[in-house]
Amino acid sequence: MNRRTALTAALALTASLALAGCGTGESDPQMTVEGAYMPQPVTQDMAGGFLTIKNSGAADKLTAVTTNEAKSVTIHKTAGNKMEQVESLPIPAGGELRLERGGNHLMLMGMKHKPAKSDVIRVQLQFAHAEPVDVDLPVKAADYQPKK
Repeated sequence: MNRRTALTAALALTASLALAGCGTGESDPQMTVEGAYMPQPVTQDMAGGFLTIKNSGAADKLTAVTTNEAKSVTIHKTAGNKMEQVESLPIPAGGELRLERGGNHLMLMGMKHKPAKSDVIRVQLQFAHAEPVDVDLPVKAADYQPKK
């Protein structure tokens, strides 16, 4: 009987440790997007995309952006006065990633046509863990500044 009790306790402990190791206590990343827009570009060669990604779950990262409206979309980070293309940008748990003028942003290269004010460009955001999110970028005036 003693041996059976010890075995039962060992199995219960092993099961609880295994279950405790299954998660970090945070939920899966859940992304929503706010404030998306594209300033009307001067040419169809390149355009910028700006938006805020809000994450209500575990940490993740933006890994790619695609669209049928351009040859490619690249992710850029800005540090000081230097802009560089990166493979991904982190999105903290319960936090947000702001893509804005003068900071991190998207570059749409080789647009199929020059977007006009009031056009809408659809992009898909892809993440390391979260499901992809489709986003409409309404084209605004070239000097548009969102309210903070």
